[in-house]
Amino acid sequence: MQNPAAASAASDFADLPATASHGPLRIEYRWVNEAAGDAPLAVFLHEGLGSLAMWRDWPQSLCEQLGMRGLVYSRPGYGRSTPRAHDVKWPVDFMTAQARDILPALLDALNIDMRQRQRMWLVGHSDGGSIALLYAALYPEALAGAVAIAPHVFVEDISVQSIAQTKQLYETTDLRGKLSRYHTDVDSAFYGWNDIWLNPAFRQWTIAEELPAIRKPLLAVQGHDDHYGTMAQIETIAQRVPHARLVKLDACGHSPHRDAPRALNEAIAAFIVQQRQ
Repeated sequence: MQNPAAASAASDFADLPATASHGPLRIEYRWVNEAAGDAPLAVFLHEGLGSLAMWRDWPQSLCEQLGMRGLVYSRPGYGRSTPRAHDVKWPVDFMTAQARDILPALLDALNIDMRQRQRMWLVGHSDGGSIALLYAALYPEALAGAVAIAPHVFVEDISVQSIAQTKQLYETTDLRGKLSRYHTDVDSAFYGWNDIWLNPAFRQWTIAEELPAIRKPLLAVQGHDDHYGTMAQIETIAQRVPHARLVKLDACGHSPHRDAPRALNEAIAAFIVQQRQ
């Protein structure tokens, strides 16, 4: 298993200019499976407490199986990217801003042109899955397809309850110390995510209305034992995006790439290979 410190040491950084929605940002990123040369690109979007290093070696293994290149990065506030200032709260539409502004700016900074974007697959987990869905809806021609793993489409009671329990664990157990291995400013990363999800105003958040704009192939994956969301999440996707394909994994929680990596990889590979035919 890849050492987190080694993954961080191998990181590169991209500088994004300030815009109306954010100040200057320094984004930690890394290419994986570069031996694939000019193959299509897979962009990995991490979960709400994730980072580049927390993916460990899964992006590499998936890209090797697919014969694709990979781009893994830490979103602002996470990993070694620009931390969230402690007096700044994420807005209710923070995932939309990530999809609309941050991801396209990073692609621009890395010289990923429209030709490459039209062959690009997004692979997002949890909050990252929601961001992948939003990007696919906002830029329906600037990708080849998307894989949304345990995405959030609306807020469920089970999500809020589990996130509140995670806050208690963070403040009373060694969870903070474990996460500090992966984030330059662990409190910035944790409370940026935790505070917005526990904000009463966030209970009304939903991206269901945006989903019908998705035109490209879409795979949505959920574990039956996910304690952060129910099957209603991906079933809502299927209702709004009729061409979406659903995969429901047994003996799998919120992180299929850790809980059921073989089944997940096989599902993703079969789906993408079918789209290439």
